[in-house]
Amino acid sequence: MFKVHKILNNNIENLIEMIESKNMEEILYILGNKKEIAKRNFLAGIFRGIGIGIGVTIISAIILYILQKLVRLNLPGIGKYISDIVEIVETLNKK
Repeated sequence: MFKVHKILNNNIENLIEMIESKNMEEILYILGNKKEIAKRNFLAGIFRGIGIGIGVTIISAIILYILQKLVRLNLPGIGKYISDIVEIVETLNKK
């Protein structure tokens, strides 16, 4: 019985050391605090939305830039379709 008690105490001490070394106290506090969870999720959602907006804007600008360069090359057949796409996007941006 004494041996089981000693093993249990050693396991508990190891667990406590691991929790302290990994900053698990802060994680457990955050998980237990509903206001903290709501605040973190709200801020994460805002920043995720801003990141998506900026990313889409940059990718769209790069694609339009490449399409405009292709139109200036006057490639037969493709140039007309690309110029139509660029005109549509530019008119939508003006509205």
